[in-house]
Amino acid sequence: MVRRDRSRRRFRLVLVLLLVVLVIGVAVGVIPGIQRRLIYFPDSSPVPPAGRVIDGARDVTFHTSDGLELGAWFVPAGGEVQLDIAVLMAPGNGGNRAGRADLAAELRRRGLAVLLMDYRGYGGNPGSPSESGLHKDALAAAGALERLGYPPARTIYFGESLGTGVVAALQARTPAAGLVLRSPFTGLADVGAHHYPWLPVRLVLRDRFEVVQHVASSSVPTTVIYGDRDSIVPPQLSARVADTAPGLVERIVIPGADHNDPVMFGPLVAEAVLRLARQVA
Repeated sequence: MVRRDRSRRRFRLVLVLLLVVLVIGVAVGVIPGIQRRLIYFPDSSPVPPAGRVIDGARDVTFHTSDGLELGAWFVPAGGEVQLDIAVLMAPGNGGNRAGRADLAAELRRRGLAVLLMDYRGYGGNPGSPSESGLHKDALAAAGALERLGYPPARTIYFGESLGTGVVAALQARTPAAGLVLRSPFTGLADVGAHHYPWLPVRLVLRDRFEVVQHVASSSVPTTVIYGDRDSIVPPQLSARVADTAPGLVERIVIPGADHNDPVMFGPLVAEAVLRLARQVA
C-alpha cells in the first residue's frame, strides 16, 4: 500500500512537471509570433509633405542596408542663433512622424536642425518593424544626416521611449556628440515583465532593446528625461538608466507627468535638448 501511494505521488508529480513543460512550450512557440503586435503600434498611413506641417521642412529619403527606402522629414535650423547641431529623433512605438512635428518645430526655433525619422512600417514606409530592422533604419538615418552636413560629431541622438533602445544601440556603434533619452527603460524585457507578470517574458522575448547595456559603457554626454507618473515605462527603470550613465549631464524628472502627456513633447523637453547642444557644440 505504501509503495502504491508513493507511485501515485510520483505519477502526479510527473504530470504536473509535464504540464508545466507543456505550458512553457506553448508560450515559447506562440508568444514570439504575436509579441511584435504587443510592441509596435505603427500608423502606416502616408504623411503629408513636410513643408505643409513644419515651416521650412522638406521630405528626404534614405536607403537601409537591407534595401528599404524610407521617408523622413528634415527640418533646417531656424531662429536667430543657430548652433550647427542636428537632432536625430528616433520616435517611440506608436503613431508616425506627424505626431512629433510640434517638438521638431520647438527644436528648430531654438537653432537646431532636426531629422524626424519614421521606422519601417510607419508613416507610409515599407516593411515591418523589428529590433534588427529599427537598428538598420537608425543607422541609415544617421548616414542621411551626415550627407546633409551633420556627421555624428555634430549630432544629438534623441530617443523617445522605444526609441531610447534604438539610439542607445546606434550610439554604441556610431558615437554622437550627445544623447537624450526620454522615458528610457533598462531593457524591454523589464517593461514587459512589469505589464505581464504572469508570462515568461524574459524567456521568450525576441526584441529586447537593451538600453542600460549600451549606456553603461558610454561616456557620451547624456540627458535623461522622464515623468514620475509614467504608466507605461515605470519611472524606476528610467531612474536606473540615469544612475548607470557615466556621461550623465542632466536628469530631469517631470512631476505628475505620464508617458504621453503633452509636456513630454513640448518646450521643457526642447530646452533640455538645447542645453545639451550648447554644452557639446
